[in-house]
Amino acid sequence: MGAVGLGCMPMSWAYSTSQQRGDRSLRTVHAALDAGVQLLDTADMYGPFTNELLVGRAVKGRRSEAFLSTKCGLLVGDQHIVANGRPGYVRRACDASLRRLQTDVIDLYQLHRADPEVPVEETWGAMADLVTAGKVRALGLSAVGARAGRRPGARMHDGTIRQLERVQQVFPVSAVQAELSVWSPEALEDLLPWCAARGVGVLAAMPLGNGYLTGTLKPGQGFEPDDPRARHPRFTAEMMAANQPVVAGLRRIAEQHGATPAQVALAWVLRQGRHVVPVPGTKREQWAVENAGAAAVALTDGDLAEIDGLPRARGSWY
Repeated sequence: MGAVGLGCMPMSWAYSTSQQRGDRSLRTVHAALDAGVQLLDTADMYGPFTNELLVGRAVKGRRSEAFLSTKCGLLVGDQHIVANGRPGYVRRACDASLRRLQTDVIDLYQLHRADPEVPVEETWGAMADLVTAGKVRALGLSAVGARAGRRPGARMHDGTIRQLERVQQVFPVSAVQAELSVWSPEALEDLLPWCAARGVGVLAAMPLGNGYLTGTLKPGQGFEPDDPRARHPRFTAEMMAANQPVVAGLRRIAEQHGATPAQVALAWVLRQGRHVVPVPGTKREQWAVENAGAAAVALTDGDLAEIDGLPRARGSWY
């Protein structure tokens, strides 16, 4: 794939909600498209619904320039999120997403999470029917919650791979979305090789480490209460300080390339395979354009070795 996408979630869901501005978000999407970004990633639960509405307004008149990726399968209620994989719901959710996105077809329709009460094959079969109906071009799967509920000795993405092997028997998987970054490289162990062997694309979520790898966050700066980083084990003041050597290493390499730490972090993700697309989220035009420029940063084998030698990220709950 060889390009950088745009994660639209922060524009209307989590991550400093007091800083979210609809007009600024529209300009950000337009700036990304102008910079050559094609993949726009959203979901019906973001907002909920408002993120798809925003993306729909942003691509109006520019639909041919955008590759639209959205998700279904999660419902947002008061203080809780539940999965719904019933076939009837999937069909209704797709129609609603098409209306909000102001398009007649979704390029990539992803299952956000499998419903534990519904066999994933049934959910996937309903999604496959949407492809047959011409409402969706391809199907994707988001990785299951990788950091929780693993059996002792299990690898992080074993559960996701089991799901992938089940749904592949129903209809081909075109892409998998999973966290992948310099400070969260676990997907390299098994998920990326599985995808590469089968021609499945990978959407690398959180490729900038929730913003930490940009080098713009300071230890102890604090986050708004509804920002997920306020509860993240790597974003306590102590751990943000402890992980500064990771950013320092990216900054050293960036200086050699006339780039930024964020661009180096994204270039590292791009070097993990032609089937990998980093999808950094942002609300600001400046960062969207900067992120798109990462595709022009040519890391050397020496750079990659230096990054591989950086200290592993630490978290206060580990």
